[in-house]
Amino acid sequence: MPAPPEPPLDCPLCPRLVAFREANAATYPSFFNAPVPSFGDPDAEFLIVGLAPGLKGANQTGRPFTGDYAGDLLYATLEKHGFSRGSYAAHAGDGVTLDGAMITNAVRCVPPQNKPETAEANQCRPYLEARFEALPRLKAILALGKIAHDNTLKTLGYKLNAATFAHGAETDLDGPHGKVRLFDSYHCSRYNTNTGRLTEAMFDDVFEAIRRFLGR
Repeated sequence: MPAPPEPPLDCPLCPRLVAFREANAATYPSFFNAPVPSFGDPDAEFLIVGLAPGLKGANQTGRPFTGDYAGDLLYATLEKHGFSRGSYAAHAGDGVTLDGAMITNAVRCVPPQNKPETAEANQCRPYLEARFEALPRLKAILALGKIAHDNTLKTLGYKLNAATFAHGAETDLDGPHGKVRLFDSYHCSRYNTNTGRLTEAMFDDVFEAIRRFLGR
């Protein structure tokens, strides 16, 4: 039976992540502490693929990129380019909705040190594949970082040499419902912005390219 677009909240597939999830539930009983579901418009043309939930971000709030700096920048940029409505307030009950867009992660459970292992990404890939399949209007995918880029290629059935990761790169690929364009960006992490690897202007440029591609 094909995997659903979202894993069960008690997903048992990755022993290391399950153990970490259980340890976090003991330490932070008020946190979400489960595979974080995708968030956004079920008719989205645009899908953002991140790496994995942050311990005190999405793993706490239960919504991708919510509760940490990466989310502050991502949701502000989504709003600026017309892909969201409402005021982002870093918690899942802030009322924000996405318009034509959805956010997901290559690995749905928070990993130790924010570093999922290759085997864990492989185990989680059927859910990402099903997420792609469940978006019949999908035209644009934004990979935040090289690991998200690589996992997107694998999910679409490509070898890694089919597209080289580079900030601002664009590659046309075959998706589950026709052609899709893969856009790349450095991850919007605090580390990348503090070091100048990614600036707000650079992030804006990628979203502007996506907006133009979608004719919005």
